[in-house]
Amino acid sequence: MSQNCNDRENSEKLCPKVDCNLKKRYTFGFGAEKQLKMKQFNKLQQKWGVGAVQFWLIMLTFALGGSLSGYLNKQLLNLVFLEKNVAYWVFYPIVLTILWPFSVIFVSLVTGQFRFFKGYLSRMLARLFGKGVAKAETAAGVRVTGAGNENTHYNNVAHNSVSRAAMPIHVAIFASGAGSNAKKIIEYFENQGVIKVSLIVCNVPGAGVLAIAAEKGIPTLIINKTEFSATGYVDSLKNADIHFVVLAGFLWKVPEVLVNAYPKAIINIHPALLPKYGGKGMYGNRVHEAVIEAGETESGITIHWVDAHYDEGDIIFQAECFVEPGETPETLANKIHALEHAHFAPTIEKLLLG
Repeated sequence: MSQNCNDRENSEKLCPKVDCNLKKRYTFGFGAEKQLKMKQFNKLQQKWGVGAVQFWLIMLTFALGGSLSGYLNKQLLNLVFLEKNVAYWVFYPIVLTILWPFSVIFVSLVTGQFRFFKGYLSRMLARLFGKGVAKAETAAGVRVTGAGNENTHYNNVAHNSVSRAAMPIHVAIFASGAGSNAKKIIEYFENQGVIKVSLIVCNVPGAGVLAIAAEKGIPTLIINKTEFSATGYVDSLKNADIHFVVLAGFLWKVPEVLVNAYPKAIINIHPALLPKYGGKGMYGNRVHEAVIEAGETESGITIHWVDAHYDEGDIIFQAECFVEPGETPETLANKIHALEHAHFAPTIEKLLLG
């Protein structure tokens, strides 16, 4: 009679318990190993900030690039060495290391992942030789007077924010909402050629800014708060070859790890004249309500560098508008939006190009 571990009637005659347990352990072990691998893949995908299809194209590029470099290495060494002697094995890893990046770049042209691997390899070289990405540096301020009832104050940057050899300058926009500012910035630089909006980062699935990104064909990265606080998604930004970060209606506090990774290369726009009406919880209509309730006669926008504290970074640019008698948060918001749309993109351009 055949034995079956699931046959209750013959439970006393069944295979020893140890065999059943071993079977369970082996089954569980295989499933756990598979789950662990998938978890590692998912973590790597999130770290790189790419979609599922692109992730597997990247992995394919790694595999094919490695195979190609191995093949070329053997062919070259066989031309030089008649036999596999000590010298052959000494040169084998050296030549392979030299060939690998070229092979991967070649394959990436075929798989469409050239941009990813260009950034990936440049960061590897930077770590090896101690070179970093050039960052923005501030200089003296200049005052500019605008037309009508609006005064503008611009703290210019005589910069070298991003090395001109690194053109185009890749910009990431962080946004949490509809994305009206993001759209204006994207459209401003669409045909500019030097500055390119290359990534939209959003913390709200379904936010309007994601639809704008899809319409414009710009990659997106959806982030979660735990990972953002811990890592700032710095690796994802570096893998996307991002040089400059713009916060446009992004409501989370930027963690120090991200600020440190992009010193003087992250800016924010605030819908009031800082240092007034800034800080945690001060965004959108809350700011306009506070301005009106305080009886202010003017408000405006502030573009500033981002540091580890809410709205405390050095001011780059301010533009003012009058707060009329009978002003409502909605009418004031319309004035502020007009200032944002008129000045945000040109200020970014001045910061990056001088």
